[in-house]
Amino acid sequence: MPLLAATVIAATALSATPALAKKAPKETFEATLPVAAPVTGPATGGIFNASMGYAPLYGGTRARMVGDALTIMLVERTNASKTVGSQSQRDGGVSLTTPSAGPLSIDPNALKASNNSSFKGSGNASQTSTLNSSLSVTIAEVRPNGTALVRGQKRMLLSQGDEWVQVSGIVRLIDIDENNTIDSTKVADANIQYSGKGALQRASKQGWLGRFFNMISPF
Repeated sequence: MPLLAATVIAATALSATPALAKKAPKETFEATLPVAAPVTGPATGGIFNASMGYAPLYGGTRARMVGDALTIMLVERTNASKTVGSQSQRDGGVSLTTPSAGPLSIDPNALKASNNSSFKGSGNASQTSTLNSSLSVTIAEVRPNGTALVRGQKRMLLSQGDEWVQVSGIVRLIDIDENNTIDSTKVADANIQYSGKGALQRASKQGWLGRFFNMISPF
């Protein structure tokens, strides 16, 4: 009965808070299409017409508008290590001197007490990850401060499974070089996802029954 009552209370609490039942919107990495070109005005006799999308001499062909493509060089490398150690020791003792003769005589060894406790623990953790690749993305939004929101993805359909790389983040337009590329280390609020699915991915994961017993095991 107590377990049933707790279950009913938990279900009522979840139903009363619809915000908990809603899932966070999944981020999209789809390519952004360029803004539709404005209607060309009457000919003015000028050599260059900005509405025709010409590249100025000082700007070249670098990405700078919504829908323009650029290449992000994924040069991520992370090294992390941590070592923890602790040691403690405590000693204590007590001894009383009693009469050695007479009716109140007590064996002195019966009143001696001592205590000794010690603890020693250590831990060591390290992690190294490296990602070297390149991915072309599109500009999804250009902001007044000279930054742009970029996002894109690469999907590879292989015979033994599928793999994909997804990237999104904020870049400074001035950091884009003459080859229309930028390093991933210069992408702010970067969201880089490398994952896949298929036979190889399933073989590298533990089965659901093993995960269940590991979750409830107290050892």
